[in-house]
Amino acid sequence: MAEVEKEIKPSDDSTDDSEEEESEEEPKLKYERLANGVTEILQKDAASCMTVHDKFLALGTHFGKVYLLDVQGNVTQKFEISSVKINQISLDEGGEHVGICSEDGKVQVFGLYTREGFHEHFDCPVKVVALHPQFSRSNNKQFVTGGNKLLLYERNWLNRWKMVTLHEGEGTITKVKWRANLIAWSNAVGVKIYDISTKQRITNVLRDNTSLRPDMYPCSLCWKDSATLIIGWGTSVKICAVKERDPTELRDLPSRYVEIVSAFDTEFYICGLAPLADQLVVLYYVKENADQMEEEIRARPRLDIVQPLPEVCEEISSDALTVRHFQQNECRDYCLEHSEGEPLFYIISPKDIVVAKERDQDDHIDWLLDKKKYEEALMAAEISFKNIKRHDVQKIGMAYINHLVEKGDYDAAARKCQKVLGKNMELWENEVYRFKTIGQLKAISQYLPRGDLRLRPAIYEMILHEFLKSDFEGFAMLIREWPGELYNNMTIVQAVNDHLKKDPANHTLLTTLAELYTYDQRYDKALEIYLRLRHKDVYQLIHKHNLFSSIEDKIVLLMDFDKEVGYLHKLFKRDHHKGQKYHERQISLYAEYDRPNLLPFLRESTHCPLEKALEICQQRNFVEETVFLLSRMGNCRRALQMVMEELGDVDKAIEFAKDQDDAELWEDLISYSIDKPPFITGLLNNIGTHVDPILLICHIKEGMEIPNLRDSLVKILQDYNLQILLREGCKKILVADSLSLLKKMHRTQMRGIQVDVQNGPCFRVHCHRHCLYDKQSQKNRGLAVCSVPGNCINSVVR
Repeated sequence: MAEVEKEIKPSDDSTDDSEEEESEEEPKLKYERLANGVTEILQKDAASCMTVHDKFLALGTHFGKVYLLDVQGNVTQKFEISSVKINQISLDEGGEHVGICSEDGKVQVFGLYTREGFHEHFDCPVKVVALHPQFSRSNNKQFVTGGNKLLLYERNWLNRWKMVTLHEGEGTITKVKWRANLIAWSNAVGVKIYDISTKQRITNVLRDNTSLRPDMYPCSLCWKDSATLIIGWGTSVKICAVKERDPTELRDLPSRYVEIVSAFDTEFYICGLAPLADQLVVLYYVKENADQMEEEIRARPRLDIVQPLPEVCEEISSDALTVRHFQQNECRDYCLEHSEGEPLFYIISPKDIVVAKERDQDDHIDWLLDKKKYEEALMAAEISFKNIKRHDVQKIGMAYINHLVEKGDYDAAARKCQKVLGKNMELWENEVYRFKTIGQLKAISQYLPRGDLRLRPAIYEMILHEFLKSDFEGFAMLIREWPGELYNNMTIVQAVNDHLKKDPANHTLLTTLAELYTYDQRYDKALEIYLRLRHKDVYQLIHKHNLFSSIEDKIVLLMDFDKEVGYLHKLFKRDHHKGQKYHERQISLYAEYDRPNLLPFLRESTHCPLEKALEICQQRNFVEETVFLLSRMGNCRRALQMVMEELGDVDKAIEFAKDQDDAELWEDLISYSIDKPPFITGLLNNIGTHVDPILLICHIKEGMEIPNLRDSLVKILQDYNLQILLREGCKKILVADSLSLLKKMHRTQMRGIQVDVQNGPCFRVHCHRHCLYDKQSQKNRGLAVCSVPGNCINSVVR
């Protein structure tokens, strides 16, 4: 089927922002012209009606012929029915029988696989015919015809056709649709629905605009399902739901009734209706006197998708279609048919048949690419790669990369290469050379493959040479990030050395050269450069590659430019015991050059002489270190005194007393603090959980002003209350555990003991007789019975 021209245009020539945004909306449907045999038919004849089945199409013409077509428009069968217009074709659900009526009064109903059926010639035009949906079944051989009356034909048990008049007297029947047990038809007055199962007419939906000629603006009927009828007439749409009536309300009323769930007016004249999920597809005829539209556009048929609401509809999409000879067509010349099996919609006009279908993922990607929305197209293709047929994810990705390059967004283009090119090394190399051509090798350098899949070494070397020409920092970064296996190391070393001849003091190039030498295992040359640059990485190089023998004459130099790494502190952090013979010297060194590390060293070292350390700390008046050493040597009272006198810090004094947990220290602390209100406040806030606060309170002199005394006393009471609660909780737990263990012991002692029947001894301490094991007694009471109860201390042994 050839692609048909479609336009989506606003109703005027203005180009405001809202219209521009609307034009950016993706269409919901795509259109193709039904070609092949149809093209040849419509060149000589004109289409008058068409019926759609899932398997085939049935086309009627103005010259009285009926063609069966495949979905591509190829003719599979041809029937010469009449010499005048075919008014309607009807198919049953199985596609096995066809009903045809024509303007000259002919009605034929026959099987496509057998010509047996109904053939009649009436004396007036027959406008409509409809087969029972299950006509192929023997008990459903029914169909209706409509002209000036609606007739029901039914084949009886004698194989004769019985005719019943269902309706007459309201003008010509113009449309009829049969679904399940419901027949809907239209005439000049309105739409009726007849229930074939109960033989009752259940509704009459009146026509709204009676000024429109029914022959020029015919009614459109469509069953959405077995209980929902959609009516379109003029500019009015009504959706009718057939419902079951409450049995209590039946009386003389039909068992079903109709409720109009949605009714709204449209801008144009309705030619056809079809359901699309919960939406509607509406074929419109645009009246020629629409002033806002151009002469060429105003007579085009429009296909809209609308969302019906109770009193209005919301437009989802609107397409103006260019069909052949649309300028000559009237509203009655168009009709819309749809396929039940898939969302296919056929727009039938005298000289053209257009097929509309929902756009698939390939169409969505086409639209995104057309709008240059490459990123969205790539994402859509990746998500639906199993469902797309015409597109390839990598080709879309390449189009996106080309677009980014054309825009000049080279970094984004290079970044996309990682995702798009993947493991295709040939494409990677092509892209690298393209980036070289446009002078953007730097942009793609950081995204090149560097794992198990790699490009040829020449590619990486080309990029490194490019960086070496103009960007030493970028060159150094690539050397650090790229594995050395990617390129020929010696080639790059030679290139760096050539540049150093021009700039021998370049720090970046020298450092990078050292890294290249390291990778090439030429550690002596790397070490020489690091020492020359006084670079801290020298220590890592020494430790990693065990180069200690190479630095014996360079120790002073190493220590001079990095004390943190070069002296005994590093050894001590690695192992507290290896350099124990140097610990005494380290005390002096820490005290002289690195006091912050002195106290941690004293805490962690178990080999430093305490007397020597105390002497050094006292000479330099290091109070915190002296306090620690005094407490470690057992002179806690002196240490506490220094904290209080030298530091004057009650919190540290209290913390020290807590750590030592010595009652005498608390007494000393209280005695020292008794004439110092701030110290008393600190003690009151912290002493409650360690010492009885009464001892402190009794020593406070009467009349002394103590800051925040009330808060301190409240805290003491709260701490005391907390201790009481904790003790009570512990007591409850202890009692509960004791009781549980007692019960367990009691159950164990009361438990019966199994005794050997023949020679098992009694396990009671005072019974030396053998006890027989009474199974029944043990089963009932859990007891073992002594065989000589008179001689047993307890006649019944538990």
